[in-house]
Amino acid sequence: MALKVGDKAPEILGISQNGKEIKLSDYSGRKLILYFYPKDNTSGCTAEACSLRDNYAELRAKGYEVVGVSVDSRQSHTKFIERHQLPFDLVADTEKTLAEEFGTWGEKSMYGRKYMGMLRTTFIIDEQGVIEKIFSPREIKTATHGSQILGL
Repeated sequence: MALKVGDKAPEILGISQNGKEIKLSDYSGRKLILYFYPKDNTSGCTAEACSLRDNYAELRAKGYEVVGVSVDSRQSHTKFIERHQLPFDLVADTEKTLAEEFGTWGEKSMYGRKYMGMLRTTFIIDEQGVIEKIFSPREIKTATHGSQILGL
């Protein structure tokens, strides 16, 4: 069952690239941009991460923190962060636990072939841990996602 606007987000978000457990309570009193993306170092995912990086100072000034989630390994996340100087943590959801809880693991289609994968989705979670906005895969503009969120 996918989480929806008005639902409380789960406390445990997963393990970051550096092995640290990330919890919702770590961001208490701040809004959290929890964005799910398909794969490190692919064109769309890199554009999205870099857009959030380029808008990071302004997002933080407006009370937001950013955490990315994909099923890639901690090692892959570490290389992705280093390569693109990302200033935020990435959760290695290798077991798809968080993706399934948020409803972002699902059927995709490419060139007529159906397969299971991460559905690019962003959740804006308020200061009390409640989901206040969801950007669906069709709504997200990867190259300008940071400014798209700032426009809220």
